[in-house]
Amino acid sequence: MARRPLPRILSSGSASITRSREFARSAADNATDVLHPLITVTRGLRLLAGAGRQKWAATPKERRSPTLFLVAACVFMVALIPYGPLLALVAVMGAAAWKGRERTPVRTGPDEAGRARLQALYEALVPYFSVADDPSPLFAHGGDWEKTFTGHAFDADGRVTRLQVTYPAYFTDGEAASRTRIEQLLHAKSGRGREYHFVWNEEGNQLVMNVLDPLPTSIAAQRFVTAPGETVLGFTDDDAVQRTVPVADGQKTRDAPPVVWRTGARSTEPHLLIVGQPGSGTTTLMRSIALQALQHGDILIIEGSGTGEYACLTGRTGVLAVECALAGALATLEWAAHETERRLIAANRARQAGHPPPEDTRRPLWILLDRPSVLGHLAAADGRPDPQELLQVPLRHGRAANVTVVTTDQFDSLDTLSETVRTHTRARVVLGHSSREEIESVLGLEPHTTPTADSPPGRGYVRLGTGPVLRLQVPATPDPYDEATSEAHRQAVLELLPGGQAAVEAAVPEPAAAGPLAPEALTPGNALTAEQLTLSE
Repeated sequence: MARRPLPRILSSGSASITRSREFARSAADNATDVLHPLITVTRGLRLLAGAGRQKWAATPKERRSPTLFLVAACVFMVALIPYGPLLALVAVMGAAAWKGRERTPVRTGPDEAGRARLQALYEALVPYFSVADDPSPLFAHGGDWEKTFTGHAFDADGRVTRLQVTYPAYFTDGEAASRTRIEQLLHAKSGRGREYHFVWNEEGNQLVMNVLDPLPTSIAAQRFVTAPGETVLGFTDDDAVQRTVPVADGQKTRDAPPVVWRTGARSTEPHLLIVGQPGSGTTTLMRSIALQALQHGDILIIEGSGTGEYACLTGRTGVLAVECALAGALATLEWAAHETERRLIAANRARQAGHPPPEDTRRPLWILLDRPSVLGHLAAADGRPDPQELLQVPLRHGRAANVTVVTTDQFDSLDTLSETVRTHTRARVVLGHSSREEIESVLGLEPHTTPTADSPPGRGYVRLGTGPVLRLQVPATPDPYDEATSEAHRQAVLELLPGGQAAVEAAVPEPAAAGPLAPEALTPGNALTAEQLTLSE
């Protein structure tokens, strides 16, 4: 069959049709430009009428009659005013033009890169927040992240700084392992090198992730505004505690949130355990505690490492002894045990007689033991008792006798700590880079933040008793006799040391004539050397 030719209008009139379409489009654009004010006013009148209807619908029925009367009165008054109707018409047209104007839409939400990052986070969470038999899953491959990410924020580099996730109710958020998997995933996908804080709302099935600012390291050792029995371990986040203290930060003074550890007869955590890696700042924290304890009490320092980190405290007022050798350490701890018993007996006799406790039993006594594991190895090799055995009496009865024990050691020596030390040191501090498992083994609870790989000295976590795990930054308290110490930090520590060189020379007594010195000879206010504390064989 032969093909029939196309009609003439379709075969040869395509050019005219194109010109007609262009003419019609130009005419419509010109008409739109000419009628744009009328279109704007009409749109505004429609919006004003809609707003009036909504207002009338929201008006209670008992108030509609007075409203109508008020409107009629206003119209009547406008009609009586010269040029009133014209002015009213101009006002209505102006309001309609303003209401109907074209507004540039404000762009909200993340940009293209941010949406791609949120979609990647959504896809990564699908295997953890979805099950096969869920009829309407919140998380599904290729799904919409806007239904689950109800809040988000980005920094200048386009990385996520805050994320609020709504997860299904069947997710096992009560299990620590399940929460840890989600936190590790979000940490890896949002960018490493930063510290993230996670808050789980198990009742509302929501998880909030925030990027924490690094804690300042510029606060040095100084006199903190505290009451007797309070010790500032360091500083934490602003919203973690309900208290601030004024501190000198460089050339200015500001308020900082401290982590305050309370000791004494009413303390629930009378003793402290500090654990960290080499170079993490455990000795710095011990030195900071010693300087604060000297304001109201006496201290005994036993250094197991033997590096002379506490040489600046030797012979100072209130420093009863600074021991590095095994013999002196054993004698000092034996005296501390007898002193604790003496205080308990004296306080008990005073209460039975109806008198207040003696003054010497109310003055705090601090026992600072650094690296007891080293002394334990030396004692085992020499056939002597472990120094930790002599801490049983101060640890068990120290709260009633105003005796406080602070112990510090490293992670590789935790298994050498005695059961008494582990049981009675309810205040715990972990310093330096550590895994979540290591932190949990010391504090008894995982932190709600992700530890960073690079931690400055004195950076870690603290938990007082059964309280929450808080971030901690220890004030800079270096050894003033160390050549690597800056002049500003050296002067800050020296100003806190009680007494000068004359006081040091006056505090050191003459050597004993002969024979060993009994442990009872160590009395508060007298600093003794290692030779005077030598035990008899």
